[in-house]
Amino acid sequence: MSTAIAMLAALLLDRLLGEPRRAHPLVAFGRMASWIEQHMHADRRGKGVLAWMLAVLPCVLLTQAAQQYVPTWLAWCIAVIVLYAAIGLRSLGEHARPVAEALQNDDLDAARAAVGRMVSRDTAALNAQQVAAAATESVLENGNDAVFGALFWFAMLGAPGAVLYRLANTLDAMWGYRTPRYERFGWAAARIDDVLNFLPARLTAFTYALCGHFEGAVRCWYAQAPQWDSPNAGPVMAAGAGALHVKLGGAAPYHGVWEARPELGSGDPPSADAIHRALSLLQRGVVIWLAVALLLGLAMQGGTHA
Repeated sequence: MSTAIAMLAALLLDRLLGEPRRAHPLVAFGRMASWIEQHMHADRRGKGVLAWMLAVLPCVLLTQAAQQYVPTWLAWCIAVIVLYAAIGLRSLGEHARPVAEALQNDDLDAARAAVGRMVSRDTAALNAQQVAAAATESVLENGNDAVFGALFWFAMLGAPGAVLYRLANTLDAMWGYRTPRYERFGWAAARIDDVLNFLPARLTAFTYALCGHFEGAVRCWYAQAPQWDSPNAGPVMAAGAGALHVKLGGAAPYHGVWEARPELGSGDPPSADAIHRALSLLQRGVVIWLAVALLLGLAMQGGTHA
Protein backbone atom coordinates (compact mmCIF):
# COMPACT_ATOMS: atom_id res chain seq x y z
CA MET A 1 0.00 0.00 0.00
CA SER A 2 2.88 2.36 0.78
CA THR A 3 4.15 1.92 -2.79
CA ALA A 4 0.83 3.05 -4.26
CA ILE A 5 0.69 6.06 -1.92
CA ALA A 6 4.27 6.93 -2.84
CA MET A 7 3.34 6.83 -6.53
CA LEU A 8 0.41 9.14 -5.88
CA ALA A 9 2.58 11.51 -3.82
CA ALA A 10 5.28 11.65 -6.52
CA LEU A 11 2.71 12.40 -9.23
CA LEU A 12 1.18 15.13 -7.07
CA LEU A 13 4.63 16.66 -6.59
CA ASP A 14 5.17 16.54 -10.34
CA ARG A 15 1.83 18.24 -10.93
CA LEU A 16 2.50 20.94 -8.35
CA LEU A 17 6.18 21.60 -9.02
CA GLY A 18 6.98 20.22 -12.45
CA GLU A 19 10.57 19.33 -13.25
CA PRO A 20 13.24 20.88 -11.01
CA ARG A 21 14.31 24.13 -12.69
CA ARG A 22 17.77 24.06 -11.15
CA ALA A 23 20.14 21.15 -10.64
CA HIS A 24 17.92 18.48 -12.16
CA PRO A 25 19.44 15.08 -11.24
CA LEU A 26 19.18 13.85 -14.84
CA VAL A 27 21.10 16.89 -16.09
CA ALA A 28 23.86 16.17 -13.58
CA PHE A 29 23.83 12.51 -14.61
CA GLY A 30 24.07 13.50 -18.26
CA ARG A 31 27.18 15.56 -17.55
CA MET A 32 28.73 12.65 -15.66
CA ALA A 33 27.89 10.24 -18.49
CA SER A 34 29.47 12.61 -21.02
CA TRP A 35 32.64 12.70 -18.89
CA ILE A 36 32.69 8.89 -18.73
CA GLU A 37 32.21 8.65 -22.48
CA GLN A 38 34.97 11.16 -23.13
CA HIS A 39 37.45 9.14 -21.08
CA MET A 40 36.31 5.61 -21.93
CA HIS A 41 35.01 5.70 -25.49
CA ALA A 42 36.33 2.98 -27.78
CA ASP A 43 34.91 1.14 -30.75
CA ARG A 44 34.28 -1.95 -28.63
CA ARG A 45 31.15 -3.37 -27.01
CA GLY A 46 33.04 -4.33 -23.88
CA LYS A 47 34.01 -0.72 -23.26
CA GLY A 48 30.39 0.31 -23.68
CA VAL A 49 29.23 -2.29 -21.15
CA LEU A 50 31.85 -1.11 -18.64
CA ALA A 51 30.95 2.55 -19.20
CA TRP A 52 27.25 1.79 -18.70
CA MET A 53 27.95 -0.04 -15.45
CA LEU A 54 30.19 2.74 -14.19
CA ALA A 55 27.53 5.35 -14.92
CA VAL A 56 24.42 3.56 -13.64
CA LEU A 57 25.25 1.00 -10.95
CA PRO A 58 26.78 3.38 -8.36
CA CYS A 59 23.64 5.55 -8.51
CA VAL A 60 21.38 2.53 -8.04
CA LEU A 61 23.46 1.18 -5.15
CA LEU A 62 23.62 4.61 -3.52
CA THR A 63 19.83 4.87 -3.68
CA GLN A 64 19.51 1.43 -2.11
CA ALA A 65 21.95 2.31 0.67
CA ALA A 66 20.27 5.66 1.34
CA GLN A 67 17.02 3.83 2.08
CA GLN A 68 18.47 0.86 3.89
CA TYR A 69 20.09 2.70 6.78
CA VAL A 70 17.42 5.27 7.63
CA PRO A 71 14.05 5.07 9.44
CA THR A 72 11.14 3.66 7.46
CA TRP A 73 9.37 7.02 7.14
CA LEU A 74 12.51 8.64 5.75
CA ALA A 75 13.07 5.76 3.32
CA TRP A 76 9.52 6.32 2.06
CA CYS A 77 10.19 10.06 1.61
CA ILE A 78 13.36 9.28 -0.33
CA ALA A 79 11.36 6.95 -2.57
CA VAL A 80 8.81 9.68 -3.30
CA ILE A 81 11.51 12.21 -4.17
CA VAL A 82 13.33 9.74 -6.40
CA LEU A 83 10.17 8.86 -8.32
CA TYR A 84 9.25 12.54 -8.61
CA ALA A 85 12.65 13.20 -10.20
CA ALA A 86 12.23 10.23 -12.54
CA ILE A 87 8.86 11.16 -14.06
CA GLY A 88 8.00 14.05 -16.35
CA LEU A 89 4.24 14.10 -16.82
CA ARG A 90 3.77 17.84 -16.32
CA SER A 91 6.85 18.60 -18.41
CA LEU A 92 5.34 16.75 -21.37
CA GLY A 93 2.32 19.01 -21.25
CA GLU A 94 4.47 22.11 -20.86
CA HIS A 95 6.36 21.20 -24.01
CA ALA A 96 3.44 19.93 -26.10
CA ARG A 97 0.76 22.56 -25.43
CA PRO A 98 2.76 25.47 -26.91
CA VAL A 99 3.02 23.48 -30.15
CA ALA A 100 -0.75 22.99 -30.25
CA GLU A 101 -1.43 26.62 -29.37
CA ALA A 102 0.90 27.88 -32.11
CA LEU A 103 -0.78 25.61 -34.65
CA GLN A 104 -4.21 26.83 -33.56
CA ASN A 105 -2.99 30.40 -34.10
CA ASP A 106 -1.62 29.50 -37.56
CA ASP A 107 1.88 30.45 -36.40
CA LEU A 108 3.92 27.74 -38.11
CA ASP A 109 7.29 29.26 -37.21
CA ALA A 110 6.43 29.26 -33.49
CA ALA A 111 5.08 25.71 -33.76
CA ARG A 112 8.30 24.55 -35.42
CA ALA A 113 10.39 26.22 -32.73
CA ALA A 114 8.29 24.68 -29.95
CA VAL A 115 8.33 21.15 -31.39
CA GLY A 116 12.09 21.50 -31.89
CA ARG A 117 12.36 21.37 -28.10
CA MET A 118 10.64 17.96 -28.12
CA VAL A 119 12.13 16.05 -31.06
CA SER A 120 15.49 15.62 -32.81
CA ARG A 121 14.26 15.88 -36.40
CA ASP A 122 14.81 18.95 -38.61
CA THR A 123 11.73 20.96 -37.69
CA ALA A 124 12.37 23.81 -40.15
CA ALA A 125 11.37 21.46 -42.98
CA LEU A 126 8.03 20.41 -41.43
CA ASN A 127 4.59 21.60 -42.50
CA ALA A 128 1.74 22.05 -40.00
CA GLN A 129 0.55 18.42 -40.14
CA GLN A 130 4.10 17.13 -39.74
CA VAL A 131 4.66 19.40 -36.75
CA ALA A 132 1.46 18.09 -35.15
CA ALA A 133 2.53 14.51 -35.90
CA ALA A 134 5.97 15.06 -34.35
CA ALA A 135 4.51 16.50 -31.14
CA THR A 136 1.87 13.76 -30.88
CA GLU A 137 4.45 11.02 -31.43
CA SER A 138 6.68 12.58 -28.76
CA VAL A 139 3.84 12.67 -26.22
CA LEU A 140 2.95 9.03 -26.88
CA GLU A 141 6.52 7.73 -26.80
CA ASN A 142 7.56 9.78 -23.78
CA GLY A 143 4.40 8.70 -22.01
CA ASN A 144 6.19 5.37 -21.74
CA ASP A 145 9.75 6.64 -21.24
CA ALA A 146 9.03 9.46 -18.78
CA VAL A 147 5.93 8.20 -16.99
CA PHE A 148 4.74 4.60 -17.23
CA GLY A 149 8.18 2.99 -17.45
CA ALA A 150 9.34 4.76 -14.30
CA LEU A 151 6.09 3.86 -12.48
CA PHE A 152 6.44 0.21 -13.54
CA TRP A 153 9.99 -0.22 -12.26
CA PHE A 154 9.19 1.72 -9.10
CA ALA A 155 6.34 -0.71 -8.45
CA MET A 156 8.66 -3.68 -9.12
CA LEU A 157 11.88 -2.63 -7.36
CA GLY A 158 11.12 0.58 -5.49
CA ALA A 159 13.31 3.67 -5.75
CA PRO A 160 16.38 1.74 -7.02
CA GLY A 161 14.22 0.36 -9.83
CA ALA A 162 13.10 3.85 -10.86
CA VAL A 163 16.72 5.05 -10.84
CA LEU A 164 17.88 2.04 -12.86
CA TYR A 165 15.18 2.55 -15.48
CA ARG A 166 15.47 6.32 -15.86
CA LEU A 167 19.26 6.34 -16.06
CA ALA A 168 19.27 3.47 -18.54
CA ASN A 169 16.73 5.36 -20.61
CA THR A 170 18.89 8.48 -20.48
CA LEU A 171 21.99 6.59 -21.62
CA ASP A 172 20.03 5.10 -24.50
CA ALA A 173 19.13 8.63 -25.58
CA MET A 174 22.80 9.63 -25.36
CA TRP A 175 24.62 6.53 -26.65
CA GLY A 176 22.05 4.28 -28.28
CA TYR A 177 22.55 5.41 -31.89
CA ARG A 178 23.54 3.40 -34.94
CA THR A 179 26.31 5.75 -35.97
CA PRO A 180 30.03 5.05 -36.45
CA ARG A 181 30.77 6.47 -33.00
CA TYR A 182 28.09 4.55 -31.11
CA GLU A 183 27.49 1.39 -33.17
CA ARG A 184 29.59 -0.69 -30.77
CA PHE A 185 30.13 1.58 -27.76
CA GLY A 186 26.40 2.32 -27.45
CA TRP A 187 25.27 -1.25 -28.07
CA ALA A 188 24.87 -2.06 -24.36
CA ALA A 189 22.93 1.16 -23.65
CA ALA A 190 20.49 0.40 -26.47
CA ARG A 191 20.00 -3.26 -25.64
CA ILE A 192 19.60 -2.74 -21.88
CA ASP A 193 17.00 -0.06 -22.50
CA ASP A 194 15.18 -2.45 -24.86
CA VAL A 195 15.07 -5.12 -22.14
CA LEU A 196 13.95 -2.75 -19.38
CA ASN A 197 11.26 -1.27 -21.62
CA PHE A 198 9.86 -4.53 -22.99
CA LEU A 199 7.08 -4.98 -20.43
CA PRO A 200 6.39 -1.28 -19.69
CA ALA A 201 6.04 -0.49 -23.39
CA ARG A 202 3.44 -3.18 -23.91
CA LEU A 203 1.57 -2.18 -20.77
CA THR A 204 1.64 1.40 -22.04
CA ALA A 205 0.29 0.30 -25.41
CA PHE A 206 -2.51 -1.63 -23.68
CA THR A 207 -3.23 1.39 -21.47
CA TYR A 208 -3.58 3.61 -24.54
CA ALA A 209 -5.97 1.07 -26.02
CA LEU A 210 -8.09 1.04 -22.86
CA CYS A 211 -8.24 4.84 -22.77
CA GLY A 212 -9.05 5.38 -26.44
CA HIS A 213 -10.38 3.55 -29.49
CA PHE A 214 -9.67 0.00 -28.29
CA GLU A 215 -10.19 -1.96 -31.50
CA GLY A 216 -8.26 0.56 -33.58
CA ALA A 217 -5.39 0.58 -31.09
CA VAL A 218 -5.09 -3.20 -31.01
CA ARG A 219 -5.35 -3.50 -34.80
CA CYS A 220 -2.64 -0.90 -35.41
CA TRP A 221 -0.47 -2.37 -32.66
CA TYR A 222 -0.37 -5.83 -34.21
CA ALA A 223 -0.25 -4.73 -37.84
CA GLN A 224 2.13 -1.75 -37.67
CA ALA A 225 4.40 -2.13 -34.62
CA PRO A 226 6.55 -4.92 -36.17
CA GLN A 227 7.46 -2.57 -39.04
CA TRP A 228 8.99 0.00 -36.68
CA ASP A 229 12.74 -0.10 -35.98
CA SER A 230 12.38 0.12 -32.21
CA PRO A 231 10.83 -2.99 -30.62
CA ASN A 232 9.29 -0.86 -27.88
CA ALA A 233 8.48 2.48 -29.49
CA GLY A 234 6.60 0.62 -32.23
CA PRO A 235 3.87 -0.86 -29.99
CA VAL A 236 3.57 2.35 -27.95
CA MET A 237 3.16 4.72 -30.90
CA ALA A 238 1.12 2.36 -33.10
CA ALA A 239 -1.34 1.63 -30.29
CA GLY A 240 -1.44 5.30 -29.31
CA ALA A 241 -2.12 6.42 -32.88
CA GLY A 242 -4.84 3.79 -33.23
CA ALA A 243 -6.38 4.81 -29.91
CA LEU A 244 -6.50 8.43 -31.08
CA HIS A 245 -7.73 7.47 -34.57
CA VAL A 246 -5.01 9.62 -36.13
CA LYS A 247 -2.34 9.06 -38.78
CA LEU A 248 1.25 9.35 -37.55
CA GLY A 249 4.65 8.12 -38.72
CA GLY A 250 5.72 8.54 -42.33
CA ALA A 251 8.88 10.20 -43.67
CA ALA A 252 10.73 12.64 -41.41
CA PRO A 253 13.87 14.78 -41.93
CA TYR A 254 17.01 14.05 -39.90
CA HIS A 255 20.31 15.87 -40.50
CA GLY A 256 19.10 17.18 -43.85
CA VAL A 257 17.89 13.82 -45.16
CA TRP A 258 14.29 12.65 -45.32
CA GLU A 259 14.17 9.16 -43.81
CA ALA A 260 11.40 6.74 -44.70
CA ARG A 261 9.41 5.52 -41.71
CA PRO A 262 6.34 3.26 -41.63
CA GLU A 263 2.93 4.88 -41.21
CA LEU A 264 1.21 4.50 -37.85
CA GLY A 265 -2.44 4.63 -36.90
CA SER A 266 -5.38 5.33 -39.16
CA GLY A 267 -8.11 7.92 -39.56
CA ASP A 268 -7.67 11.68 -39.36
CA PRO A 269 -4.53 13.63 -40.29
CA PRO A 270 -2.66 15.04 -37.25
CA SER A 271 -3.59 18.47 -35.95
CA ALA A 272 -3.39 20.58 -32.80
CA ASP A 273 -6.38 18.62 -31.51
CA ALA A 274 -4.41 15.36 -31.78
CA ILE A 275 -1.75 16.79 -29.45
CA HIS A 276 -4.35 17.73 -26.84
CA ARG A 277 -6.02 14.33 -27.14
CA ALA A 278 -2.68 12.54 -26.75
CA LEU A 279 -2.06 14.41 -23.49
CA SER A 280 -5.57 13.50 -22.28
CA LEU A 281 -4.96 9.87 -23.24
CA LEU A 282 -1.79 9.85 -21.16
CA GLN A 283 -3.48 11.47 -18.18
CA ARG A 284 -6.35 8.98 -18.22
CA GLY A 285 -3.81 6.18 -18.35
CA VAL A 286 -2.05 7.53 -15.26
CA VAL A 287 -5.37 7.55 -13.38
CA ILE A 288 -5.91 3.88 -14.34
CA TRP A 289 -2.42 2.91 -13.18
CA LEU A 290 -2.92 4.68 -9.86
CA ALA A 291 -6.30 3.02 -9.35
CA VAL A 292 -4.84 -0.43 -10.08
CA ALA A 293 -1.88 0.22 -7.75
CA LEU A 294 -4.19 1.32 -4.93
CA LEU A 295 -6.50 -1.66 -5.42
CA LEU A 296 -3.57 -4.08 -5.45
CA GLY A 297 -2.18 -2.40 -2.34
CA LEU A 298 -5.50 -2.74 -0.53
CA ALA A 299 -5.81 -6.38 -1.61
CA MET A 300 -2.30 -7.21 -0.37
CA GLN A 301 -2.92 -5.36 2.87
CA GLY A 302 -6.14 -7.28 3.38
CA GLY A 303 -4.39 -10.57 2.67
CA THR A 304 -1.69 -9.75 5.20
CA HIS A 305 -4.23 -9.01 7.94
CA ALA A 306 -6.13 -12.19 7.12
